[in-house]
Amino acid sequence: MKIEEEIKQKSFHSPYQKVYVNLIFTASYMQNMHSRVMKQFGVTMQQYNVLRILRGQHPNPASVGIIQERMLDKNSNASRLIDKLLLKKFVDRKVCPDDRRQMDIKITAKGLELLKQLDVIIDGMESEMKTLTEKEALLLSDLLDKLRG
Repeated sequence: MKIEEEIKQKSFHSPYQKVYVNLIFTASYMQNMHSRVMKQFGVTMQQYNVLRILRGQHPNPASVGIIQERMLDKNSNASRLIDKLLLKKFVDRKVCPDDRRQMDIKITAKGLELLKQLDVIIDGMESEMKTLTEKEALLLSDLLDKLRG
């Protein structure tokens, strides 16, 4: 459905305004869909992002700084997210042996199992994007990269 129909707006001041509104609307749509899935598993989108970062590092630990720089939502408080994931036993935190001021964060087997379950669901959600061809998906991704500068 076109953005004009979705938000009941007949026209835009410019193509740039249209793409701006469309990006915000689409991002919100995607986040809401993603959040509903995460909620069923007791995690937030930001916690899921931290777990994916840690899985990418696995079996090596990551520091809070590494996690923060790789996060999709740069406004998230990585330390607070890690604290919540610790309570759920999805991550372990230990003092770094090389630098006692730094904490080493590792994903647990329980965290890896959660991601394995979520992978199946997320793959299904991503398949909804197959209304785009692979070429269109790559083009859209390139255009979004260009937009961010």
